[in-house]
Amino acid sequence: MTTLAPASPSTDALGTAAARTRGAALEERILENPGRFRVLTGDRPTGRLHLGHYFGTLHNRVRLQDLGVELFVIIADYQVLTDRDVADRLTEHVEELVLDHLAVGVDPERSTVFTHSAVPALNQLLLPFLSLVSVAELNRNPTVKDEIAHSRQSAVSGLMFTYPVHQAADILFCKADLVPVGQDQLPHLEITRTVARRFNDRYGSGGSVFPEPEALLSEAPLLLGTDGTKMSKSRGNALTLAADADETARLIKGAKTDSERHIAYDPAGRPEVSSLLLLAGLCQGRTPEEVAADIGSAGSAALKRTVTESVNEYLAPIRSRRAEYARDRSYLRRILREGNERARAVADATLAEVRAAMNSHY
Repeated sequence: MTTLAPASPSTDALGTAAARTRGAALEERILENPGRFRVLTGDRPTGRLHLGHYFGTLHNRVRLQDLGVELFVIIADYQVLTDRDVADRLTEHVEELVLDHLAVGVDPERSTVFTHSAVPALNQLLLPFLSLVSVAELNRNPTVKDEIAHSRQSAVSGLMFTYPVHQAADILFCKADLVPVGQDQLPHLEITRTVARRFNDRYGSGGSVFPEPEALLSEAPLLLGTDGTKMSKSRGNALTLAADADETARLIKGAKTDSERHIAYDPAGRPEVSSLLLLAGLCQGRTPEEVAADIGSAGSAALKRTVTESVNEYLAPIRSRRAEYARDRSYLRRILREGNERARAVADATLAEVRAAMNSHY
């Protein structure tokens, strides 16, 4: 594993500037020797993935896999137990998530796709890791605060409160040294780095049991949903990878724009129009300004027509692969069984090392 030296303290609250500086150096090292790195990434199975996920994270996972980076993809089914509606349909949601990953190009022969609940040794790491983090530190975590604020629940469960430490176990069980994240996930990763550092200091006997993983900060732009707010599974405003061409056309036709006829890329002044231009540009491999220049004064109807054609053309091969994989659900379960077996072997070895370091290997 390759671990970079810790950066100097960042001047911004989330450490974004420092993460971007380290990220540029990381990209160079990945290209030089991708096989030296291990990545942990994944999703909670709360619904089908959409274009925001694709351009935000999924295509980068496939890029890293294809470069030769060792990729672990976790389906964090334990982390949705706080949502009763999702938990009641958990098997369906897990399989849909596997389908989305296969469709975009994640190769289970080269990458390990597994579920939280199937790897007991991973979850057992939560207990010693919790002993290394204070309640005050969890209280200060801004991502936990946001999760609690948007949970729509009358009480906060212990599972939700300890989510950052559980995520540390996700990352450290396989000794991942790279974690692709968005800016809002940096505080979670900092908790992971803190846990790794404190465990090494307390139990490492002068050595390092765990690497301090680095953030590979996403440069993906924010895509708005059809209602002009952030594209989200829970808001019903997303263009999912599984949607067919007609549904996509219907959703884009109803997307929020503005009253100006001339189409221009202006993210600050015209966010909804600009997001549609950006989406078309991403699908066409062009800049949003170039797409806007082609449309000119043809108005919102022409913009939506362009976006619909671009999205449907781009997603056609992904949707075709998804439909093919969906015909054989037994194949999805076999992928999970094999991925779970590989993840369990890695987690068992890590837990044995942790027990030895803690003098609890009886």
